[in-house]
Amino acid sequence: MKQKQILIGIAGGTASGKTSVSTEILNAFGGQNQVVIIAQDSYYKDLAHIPFEKRLDFNFDHPDAFDNDLLIEQLKMAVNQQSVEIPTYDHKTHSRRKETLMIEPHKVILLEGILILENQKLRDLMDIKVYIDTDADVRLIRRLKRDIKERARTLESVLEQYERFVMPMHMQFVEPSKRYADIIIPHGVENKVGVDILMTKIKALLDAHHET
Repeated sequence: MKQKQILIGIAGGTASGKTSVSTEILNAFGGQNQVVIIAQDSYYKDLAHIPFEKRLDFNFDHPDAFDNDLLIEQLKMAVNQQSVEIPTYDHKTHSRRKETLMIEPHKVILLEGILILENQKLRDLMDIKVYIDTDADVRLIRRLKRDIKERARTLESVLEQYERFVMPMHMQFVEPSKRYADIIIPHGVENKVGVDILMTKIKALLDAHHET
């Protein structure tokens, strides 16, 4: 019987540092294809059938914005050492790209996203649940810089989306999901002690994985 792979969920508010922590883990354990990162953002529902102007009014911070059924199905395959073909998402057009990304089996799967701890079926698949806890003002500044630079947004549009959707949904869904975390890391990758504790736990799981 094949041994299941290790699934680690890394949650937190928008621009909290989830990707930075995931990348830190990847750099530490990524040799010999041990670690792979899967982003919940890849599973946004495709809005290509909706006029672009209406896509701008879509609430991307609500749990219903994600195709969690597909995500759960593919995670179950991944933890059972099967290859999966995950979707890719274009944040500039709010639609799925035609290209997909083939993920081969890895010992450690990092699932990162704002709402991964909100969903019980996702939580039940995880070996470790992590929440990156970063101050709201820091997250807003980071999001402004990212969305203007990488996603072709205007300052006004980012602030409007943040006020209408991001902050209310954070308070309703993201922040409450923190109570499900096994480990809470304030300030993300800047918290060297917190990240080191997480690394130590991952190493212990990997060592146990090799022994069995």
